[in-house]
Amino acid sequence: MKTNYELRYAAHPADAKNYDTTRLRKDFLIEKVFAADEVNMVYSMYDRMIVGGAMPKTEKLHLEAIDPLKQAFFLHAREMGIYNVGGPGIVHVGDESFELNYKEALYLGSGDREVYFESKDAAKPALFYFNSLTAHRNYPDKKVTKADAVVAEMGSLESSNHRNINKMLVNQVLPTCQLQMGMTELAPGSVWNTMPPHVHSRRMEAYFYFEVPEEQSVCHFMGEIDETRHIWMQNNQAVLSPEWSIHSAAATSNYTFIWGMGGENLDYGDQDFSKITDIK
Repeated sequence: MKTNYELRYAAHPADAKNYDTTRLRKDFLIEKVFAADEVNMVYSMYDRMIVGGAMPKTEKLHLEAIDPLKQAFFLHAREMGIYNVGGPGIVHVGDESFELNYKEALYLGSGDREVYFESKDAAKPALFYFNSLTAHRNYPDKKVTKADAVVAEMGSLESSNHRNINKMLVNQVLPTCQLQMGMTELAPGSVWNTMPPHVHSRRMEAYFYFEVPEEQSVCHFMGEIDETRHIWMQNNQAVLSPEWSIHSAAATSNYTFIWGMGGENLDYGDQDFSKITDIK
């Protein structure tokens, strides 16, 4: 197996206004989330969130405590949310094992134990997407499925944004320190997410786009409401969203995305909305 990681530093919004396409993609886009028998991750200075993916194919993959953590165990002072977006898989956590099927999630609290990722079938490997944040206390590990989710149906086909927001790893479902994660599924014929746009200055966010059909793309919008930027993305890619930035997208087809947040509070409704007509 192989573990790859990189550090991403925070950007001031005034500086980001001067970034060209290459710089925007370098600082915010996470192009390679999955590769066979690799664990890939980005350690972001936005609330120190780690965004990554594990694709076990021919062997179990160990969640290594990368050097920036300065700890013997990855979860020593961190919590973690994991979604399986591939074939059936197993997450081994200390003496416990959790089976995750497609679109099922797992919350892991902090504590000194090893984590391993495994696929049930090498021909259909599991794809484990994860977010991790610092944690001040331990909460119990828990598997969460869509049946456990708090579901918010929003938008309409007429406005091209009919979607179900599945709030899964959130404080209405289980206790966490900072982490909140969920999965938004767009209905056929709908392409816009997170409209009208908003920011939440006390939380950063990461988006992971999947179920994007072959030869289709997602255009992710970021930046301040009066001076936005965009990043074109492909299937199984992630993007970092600073606390000062909107986070929205439109695609050439419907798709699904996983959102993960971390920061000062756990209030999902703590959002400052803007009018669609104010976007520039």
